[in-house]
Amino acid sequence: MKKEKKRNILPTLQGQAPVLSNLLDAEQAKQFKELTAELRDTWTKKQIYRTKTEMEISVLQDAKYPTNASKYWQCVREQNVFLEQLVELSFQYREHEIELEQDKRKRDKTKDKLAKKLIQVEIDRKLYAMANMQLIAKDRMREITEWSRFKKVYNDGTFDDKDVNTHQLESFGKIYQNKKNTLTPYSSQPEVFNILGQKMSILRVQEERLKLEQEEKKALDDVSTSKKT
Repeated sequence: MKKEKKRNILPTLQGQAPVLSNLLDAEQAKQFKELTAELRDTWTKKQIYRTKTEMEISVLQDAKYPTNASKYWQCVREQNVFLEQLVELSFQYREHEIELEQDKRKRDKTKDKLAKKLIQVEIDRKLYAMANMQLIAKDRMREITEWSRFKKVYNDGTFDDKDVNTHQLESFGKIYQNKKNTLTPYSSQPEVFNILGQKMSILRVQEERLKLEQEEKKALDDVSTSKKT
């Protein structure tokens, strides 16, 4: 309950309504006061980060991530970014909590009425900032949870989910084939050069790895044969 109250900016909006008369004309200030409940609702449900649909369509798009492995590992990257940002946000929130207590002490100790008012402005600003932080943290956690769900969807057991390098040759091959398919007679020379160069490199590495695997297999077979004889 305590956290829900902190996310509720309705008292802040109501408190600001009279002050806004310094910025707005009388009619607009009245309109703001009448809209405070609606504005609180807007603030609460506004989109902050990507929706589940945007994550699946815009981020994990098939042309850029053509395999389940490539989608899974992109989920890992995205989830980690939000984890790191959530932890960093928690540090900022703790700092604000301490600074808020300091401001309250200063306000209660000061005898100067103007200084007291100025400190109260800073307190109100921090409370609003902390409410925003909680809203952001809530949405970061939502996206972390969504990435976790997508990881489970795409981790179908057909690829190595411990080493990101394992899948990349296959995935990159499909990615650059998709890019190659988008080339037209009007594509720029650098664009064509880059895509074809990447595609050629992938084919070369695939051949080199296949040759190495064959040589390693032959060496193992030779050792096995020599032991039998």
